[in-house]
Amino acid sequence: MLSFRASLAIVFSAILLAAPAFATRAHRTPTTRHSHSSRKVVAKSHKLHGQQVIDSNRVAEIQQALIREHYFTGEVSGKWDASTEAAMQKFQADQGWQTKLMPDSRAIKKLGLGPDYSGAINAKDSSFGAPPPVSTIPSEQTAGFAAAAGVKQ
Repeated sequence: MLSFRASLAIVFSAILLAAPAFATRAHRTPTTRHSHSSRKVVAKSHKLHGQQVIDSNRVAEIQQALIREHYFTGEVSGKWDASTEAAMQKFQADQGWQTKLMPDSRAIKKLGLGPDYSGAINAKDSSFGAPPPVSTIPSEQTAGFAAAAGVKQ
């Protein structure tokens, strides 16, 4: 027959092994709340991210491009109004792109209004000048470049 201590140890072991099976993952709120009159709870406002308004000059460019592509028949006003939005939605729908968010970057590029890379270093006919001749580079600078590169002169 088992001793009292051995029986007690077996019972506690069984409880410890079975306890995780009855544990819940839901957090319970405390039944009593402490009120602090000196604290005020401030509701956090929703902060909008990204561009919220299109610049009027950019809207005018978009309107001109939509006129050129025969999607917009109004006058160029520089205001993002319902007719401009409808024209852009039609243009994007005809391309098979989303029409809910305005305007889609692919549509802007397709209208010829994408970024201008003509001044980039690797652009054809870029405006950058030729590098200076090697003879004009100071010898200290050339030695520094060689040392940094691990080249012996």
